Amino acid sequence: MLFRNTCGESLRKLFGTDGVRGVVNVDLTPELALSLSLAVGTYFKPGSRVLVGYDTRAGNTFLVPVVVGGLVSTGVKVYDGGLAPTPAIQYYVRKAGFDGGVVVTASHNPPEYSGIKVVMADGIEAPREVEEEIEEILRESRFRRVPWRELSHGVTRVSDVIEKYVDGVLELVDSERIRRSGLRVAVDPANSVGALSTPKLLRKLGVRVATLNGELSPIPSRDPEPSPENISDLVRYVQSSGVDLGVAHDGDADRAIFVADGGTVLPGDSSAVLLCQHIVENRGERVPPRVVTAVSSSTIVERVLSEYGIEVVWTRVGSIVIARTMLSLGAIAGFEENGGFMYPRHQYVRDGAMAVALMLELMSYSRRRLSELASNLPRRYVIKRRVYAPREVLPEVYGKLRSRFPRAKVIDVDGIKLIGDDFWVLVRPSGTEPLIRVFVEGVSEEVAGSLFKEVLEVFKEVCGCEVRTA
Repeated sequence: MLFRNTCGESLRKLFGTDGVRGVVNVDLTPELALSLSLAVGTYFKPGSRVLVGYDTRAGNTFLVPVVVGGLVSTGVKVYDGGLAPTPAIQYYVRKAGFDGGVVVTASHNPPEYSGIKVVMADGIEAPREVEEEIEEILRESRFRRVPWRELSHGVTRVSDVIEKYVDGVLELVDSERIRRSGLRVAVDPANSVGALSTPKLLRKLGVRVATLNGELSPIPSRDPEPSPENISDLVRYVQSSGVDLGVAHDGDADRAIFVADGGTVLPGDSSAVLLCQHIVENRGERVPPRVVTAVSSSTIVERVLSEYGIEVVWTRVGSIVIARTMLSLGAIAGFEENGGFMYPRHQYVRDGAMAVALMLELMSYSRRRLSELASNLPRRYVIKRRVYAPREVLPEVYGKLRSRFPRAKVIDVDGIKLIGDDFWVLVRPSGTEPLIRVFVEGVSEEVAGSLFKEVLEVFKEVCGCEVRTA
């Protein structure tokens, strides 16, 4: 879908997997940010209370004032929540009775990116139908303009967002049990807002904390995505210091990737399975007997949780889809393989600090090291790659993959996932970048490597040339 904003810019569909994102001053310009904030403000009723929060990205120095100005212009009452993790803003929106929120962040994307996501009164990101309505308002330049006398309320500063958020996490875990365990944790918040919340939470839990990359900076010391290759400093610190656990956040701290004692980085779906086991076994929460996750997660989820009578519901990739599915069906938890864990007793969104608290509670209950807990999970080898090929080739790629794996179980809610006895393959278009994502998992490195080569052969056959991967 193509349309122009009020400044004459030609635009495709704006909202991706989670909000609107782009390279600042290239894709996400001040003009676009203004048009989008005007559309968001117009969507909310006049006088609505909207909380705004943001992370430390360099582009936010101009994006935040532009977004605030656009919202105020439409007659909504804007409250400035300041620098805060996305889940902290979401928690505050729901608990304090706001009509909605706007978070200026690009989450895990590279530091040159920023983004704008809309939060509803329930604290969950806007559903697709709301995003479509906001885009329609923008496309038609149907912005509400209020008289100057209605602009006198200004912007109200809110100073206790993080404090309330941390207290909300503390209310749900056995703080005394964790405190008695004497755990030591290293945190890497990627020089962003996780540095304001997770160390504070850990200290209140009686945990000894070491923080790496904890200084707030628009130019982070590492890429915001907490992938194994980006958190090598944390891995080395865990190995050398003897701490019990390492945790790495992305730019807005809604993800938590764990590093076990010894330096092993746990995939997000592996740590999620451990947390689900903990919720069932130690916290006694078995109803509704359901966990929701995206097709990009490992099939070990079904293998492990079926022993507890827990059903796994597969969805399209995207935290919004998972959250809304959990809300409609009911679930004890939801998660993504990227480290985003959702605990609905707290809130129906990815929440890095909540995941950390639950992991510490699990370790304090079991009195076992994380490496031991993880060793009990089925062993799998995963390869995740970006494939730079035109999306137009995907239908043919899907067809050829079905032919190559005729006996595999097929899940096609998002791209195509083929599940065999000892492997699975997923090919899907990225929702945030112009590329294709390929996931393969096997019982050995050899199986995974062979699968990935076979997928690349299919792309080469369809495209007529080698394709670049990263």
